[in-house]
Amino acid sequence: MHTRTLGQGLKVSAVGLGCMGMSQSYGPNPGDRDDMIRVLRSAVDHGVTFFDTAEVYGPYVNEELVGEALEPLKAEVVIATKFGWNIQEGRSAGLDSRPEQIRRVAEASLARLRVDTLDLFYQHRVDPDVPIEDVAGAVKELIDEGKVRHFGLSEASAATIRRAHAVQPVTAVQSEYSLWTRDPEREVLPTLAELRIGFVPFSPLGKGFLTGTVDASTTLSPGDIRGTIPRFEADNLAANQALVAHVRSLADAKDASAGQVALAWLLAQHSWIVPIPGTRSTARIAENAASTQVALSADEVADLDSLATRIGVHGDRYNALHMGLVNG
Repeated sequence: MHTRTLGQGLKVSAVGLGCMGMSQSYGPNPGDRDDMIRVLRSAVDHGVTFFDTAEVYGPYVNEELVGEALEPLKAEVVIATKFGWNIQEGRSAGLDSRPEQIRRVAEASLARLRVDTLDLFYQHRVDPDVPIEDVAGAVKELIDEGKVRHFGLSEASAATIRRAHAVQPVTAVQSEYSLWTRDPEREVLPTLAELRIGFVPFSPLGKGFLTGTVDASTTLSPGDIRGTIPRFEADNLAANQALVAHVRSLADAKDASAGQVALAWLLAQHSWIVPIPGTRSTARIAENAASTQVALSADEVADLDSLATRIGVHGDRYNALHMGLVNG
C-alpha cells in the first residue's frame, strides 16, 4: 500500500483502520480478545500503518486492546487517539477539554497504548465551554514536552480549525465523510486545502451501508448504534438502496466490491485524504486495503460526485443528541 501525507509531514498508509467497533457500538462485542489482536496485526501485514482509537471507546478498553496488539509493531505504525470527554463511572457524562483534563488524558493514554509519545492527539468533540485557543495551547505544551507529536480536531467547523491552527498547527481533521455524507465539502475541505491540513474520514463506508450488506430487512443487534440513527430506519434504508445499487453496479463492472469503490472515490478526492474504515474481520481488512488498487476514471469520479444530489439521501447521519455535538 502506498502512503499519504497529512499536515505537518505525518506519513501514514493511504487507508487506515478505525478501531472503535472492536470494543463498542456495533452490537455484541467480540468475545475473544485474541481474535481482535489478530485482526489488528493482520492490518499491518496488509500495509495499514494508521490506527484510530480513543479513550472513550469502551471506555478505555479499546486503547488497551490497540496498545497490546501493536506494542511489538509500534515502530512501524502511527496511532491516533482522542481526548475531550468527562468519563464518570464508565460512561461519558459530557464534554471536558479543560487543559488540566487534556494532560490527564494524555498521561493515561500513553500508558494504555504502551508508547512514549502519542502520534496524533485529537480533540474528539469541540467543547463550547473551553476556548479552542486554550485547547490548542494545552496540546502545544504536550508537543513541546515530547508527549504528543501531532494535534488534530474531530467534527470541527472551518472557523474553529482556523483558530486552533493559529495557536498550534493542526495535522489532521476527522469528520464523517462518504458518498452519502458530504457535509465537509462546503467549508471544511476548502479550509484544509488552504491550510495544508490532512483529512481523515470516519465511517467512510456509511457504517456498513455502502458495502451493500445492510438493507431494510436487516435486523440490527441490541446495542448497535445504527439503531439510533435516522438514516438506518427501515423506510430511509429502503429509499437509500438506489444509491448503493448504483455503486454496486459500477463495482461489478470493475470486478471490485461496492465498499472498494466507495473508498476509491474518497481517495480520488484529494491526495491528503486518508479514510479509516472499521472492521472486526481480517477478510474485510484485506478488501479495504485493496481499494487503493481500484482505479476510477475522471468520468466515474464525476458520476459518483453527483450521486447524493442526483439520487438523494434520506435521514440524518446522527440523532438529535449527537448532531448537537457537531461543531457547526
